[in-house]
Amino acid sequence: MVALTPSNEIRLVRVYDAPVQMVWDAWTDPDQVGKWWGPRGFTITTHSKDLRSGGHWDYTMHGPDGTDWPNTTVYHEVVPGSKLVYDHGGSKDRPPLFHVTVLFHDLGNRTRMEMTMALESPEAAAEIKKFIKQASGESTWDRLAEFLEKGQSGKEKFVINRAFDAPQSLVFQMWTDPKHFSKWLPPTGFDMTFIRSDLREGGTAFYSMSGSGFTMYGRAKYLEIKSPDRIVYTQQFCDEHENISRHPKLSTWPETMLTTVCLAQESPDRTRVTVTWEPYGNVTAEELAAFVNHRTSMTQGWTGSFDKLEDLL
Repeated sequence: MVALTPSNEIRLVRVYDAPVQMVWDAWTDPDQVGKWWGPRGFTITTHSKDLRSGGHWDYTMHGPDGTDWPNTTVYHEVVPGSKLVYDHGGSKDRPPLFHVTVLFHDLGNRTRMEMTMALESPEAAAEIKKFIKQASGESTWDRLAEFLEKGQSGKEKFVINRAFDAPQSLVFQMWTDPKHFSKWLPPTGFDMTFIRSDLREGGTAFYSMSGSGFTMYGRAKYLEIKSPDRIVYTQQFCDEHENISRHPKLSTWPETMLTTVCLAQESPDRTRVTVTWEPYGNVTAEELAAFVNHRTSMTQGWTGSFDKLEDLL
C-alpha cells in the first residue's frame, strides 16, 4: 500500500509471511537484495555496500530498455533487525530525492514493514507518487514477497498489491458479484461473459472472453470464500464445451493456476488487495519456467485490470 499523507510524506506498509531476520537479511545482504530490488524488469549491480551509520550503498540499476541509473544510498541510522534511515535516489552527480525511514516489526513468523519517504513538499510527494505508479515501483515490494516465499517454501509465486480508496465490503463485492467482476477483470479490449457462476466454496464458474478477433473460454473452481477478506480459486483454460485446453498464445503455460485474493482494511475507506498466483497440481519444468519468465507481463495485465477496478469503484 502506498498512501499519500497530507504532508510531504509517502507511506508504504506491507506484511510479509517471513520472520523479521529473514526480511532484514533480504534488505541488507547484497547478494539477496540483488535478486529483488527495483521494479519488475529491472536488475541491479552492487559496487559497494557499507551498512552502518555514515556508510554508503553504491549500485547501478539497469532498466529493461538498457538505460543505467547510478545510485548512491547514504545511511544515517542502522538498527539491526529493526530500523533503517537513509537518503535515496541520489548519486555523485545529483542530490537524493527523498529521506527514507524503514521500520521492521517482529510479528513472530511474520514481519510488518513500514516505510516513510519524506520529500521537500506535498507537491514533490505528489509527483513522486505519480512516478512510482508509472514505473510500477510498487512491484519492488511484490518481488520481495516472491523472494521471501521462495526462500521459505521453495515455491515460485507471483504477487501483486494495490490499495483502493473504497470500503473493504465494496471491494469484496467487486470480486464476488459476476456482473461487477466481468467489467474490470478481462484484458483491455476484451469483454467477459459468465456462462455459469456458482460462487460458493465447492462451486464452479464457466466464462468466455472475447476480443482481438477471437474468443477464449475458462473455468474456475472456488476452494475458499471468507467474506470480506479471502477468496481462493483455481483457473483453467478450456474450449466452448468446457474441455481443458491451453493458453491460446502460450502452449507451455501451466494447465491450472491457483489464485489467492486477500483483502485488508487500511482504513474505513481504504482497502489493500493482495493477489498471489501460482501453478497448481502437476507442473513441468518448462511450464514453471514459462510462469517465472512472464511475471512482467502478468504485472502489466493485473495492473490494467486494477486500473479498471479503480475507475469502477
